[in-house]
This record gives sequence, structure tokens and C-alpha cells, in this order.
Amino acid sequence: MRHSDLVVVQAFGTQAEADIAKSVLESAGIDAMIQADRAGGMRDHLAWSGSGFRVLVREEDVAAARDVLQAPNEAST
Repeated sequence: MRHSDLVVVQAFGTQAEADIAKSVLESAGIDAMIQADRAGGMRDHLAWSGSGFRVLVREEDVAAARDVLQAPNEAST
């Protein structure tokens, strides 16, 4: 992925939530990555106090990614 084409589709409070979202997106055929300021994994609290764990996708995949990550009960309303 080229960084200039990346867009944050959703931010999460924990690494586990972000990992699940990334896996869901990749199983739907959407490349994704996680971005977080954790000082190289040494200071996880930095991500919690900042903007969390951000899931990024290519700009052209944003709409599809948001549809995939949307909760089932939100999709029906």
C-alpha cells in the first residue's frame, strides 16, 4: 500500500479490536493496516491516550470498508 492513498476508516480503543476489524476487512478482500503511536510497542498507553488504534485502507476502498465494518443492526436501519 502507498501511504499517500491511505484513509482511516475507523479507530478502536484496543489492539485486539483493531486486529479483528483488519481481519474482517481482509477476509472481504480489502487490504488494511493498523496505525498506532505505541513507541515501538514499548508504551501501549500512548495509543489509548491518543487517537487509538486506527485501521487504514486505500482511498478507493473506504466505502466498501465502512459497509463491511458496519454493525449488522446498523445496516438494517
